[in-house]
Amino acid sequence: MTIGEPRHPFPGWVGDVMAQHAGDFGKYPPNDGTPELRVAIAGYLQRRYGVTVGDDRIIPLNGTREGLFNTLLALCPEEKRGQRPVVLIPNPFYQVYGVAALAAGAEPVYVPATAGSGFLPDYTALAPEVLDRVAVAYLCSPSNPQGAVADNGYWTSLIELAETHDFKIFADECYCEIYRDAPAPGLLQIAQAQGGDPERAVVFHSLSKRSNLPGLRSGFVAGGRQSIERVRHLRAYAGAPQPLPVQRVAEHAWADDAHVEDNRALYRRKYAVADDVFAGLPEYTPPEAGFFLWLPVADSEAAALRLWRETGVRVLPGRYFSRVVNGEDPGAGYVRVALVAAEDEVRRGLTLIRDCLYQ
Repeated sequence: MTIGEPRHPFPGWVGDVMAQHAGDFGKYPPNDGTPELRVAIAGYLQRRYGVTVGDDRIIPLNGTREGLFNTLLALCPEEKRGQRPVVLIPNPFYQVYGVAALAAGAEPVYVPATAGSGFLPDYTALAPEVLDRVAVAYLCSPSNPQGAVADNGYWTSLIELAETHDFKIFADECYCEIYRDAPAPGLLQIAQAQGGDPERAVVFHSLSKRSNLPGLRSGFVAGGRQSIERVRHLRAYAGAPQPLPVQRVAEHAWADDAHVEDNRALYRRKYAVADDVFAGLPEYTPPEAGFFLWLPVADSEAAALRLWRETGVRVLPGRYFSRVVNGEDPGAGYVRVALVAAEDEVRRGLTLIRDCLYQ
């Protein structure tokens, strides 16, 4: 229950599509993705969020990690207002955010995402002199590891903050199709409704969680035309386009929603299992979305080690996702539990966790 590697079945047609286009392994793939793939992604964004994004504002990726890293290199300036630029990062966080900031020569500023802030970072609480240096703010919604969702109000406030202090928002929305009740709103959706500068909003999506295809290494980045053109320019030298057979599979995946609904139903059943196993425990906070539990413990490493030694269940210590800031580590008192296994295995694992750590 450590790594967030989806274990549900991927669509049955994947192998057939790959085999049908196997001959295309003998061709260099287009760096910008096939026109058909970009159109399929644009169609997905229209269906999912009701936004119109031209296919020239989309670049397919070898998984979103590539995009989350290289897009910062492409769009983060060397200086802002004559000073070293700042990149805002939720704390806990996906490690590529911090590494990308350092690689771009920016200063990573880790902002706590705790129970008190709804497990989302409160960027509005930062000092104006820090905000004036911000070049990019990362946000993951639904969040990894806590499963929190940025609602319309949160996005609206963040967009207004970006307009005031002139920075871009990088929205990591890889878990957007896995949710308990209502779909999470997206950055492009709120930004378009506000009529703001489209260059401020950059979003990242993946087929790893949506379609249970982590090995396909297929995702995309979408944003304003100028931003995407700069990403395209960097990618021509530093990126690696997806093989054509992979792009053909991705075309089908982004165009099909039925398998996504089936996948979501499986996760909802595991939400119910978690709610049942941890019923009555004040330590348990049901996740809104995603496929992780963020369980409070006295010490994350000690709890993970005890679980492994006494039950054989492996989880990740929360401190592996966080940094100490001002003497506080927002991940040190949690463990992350991945709900990716089969339902009966999840129930067995969660029961062992409950009996070991909370009885």
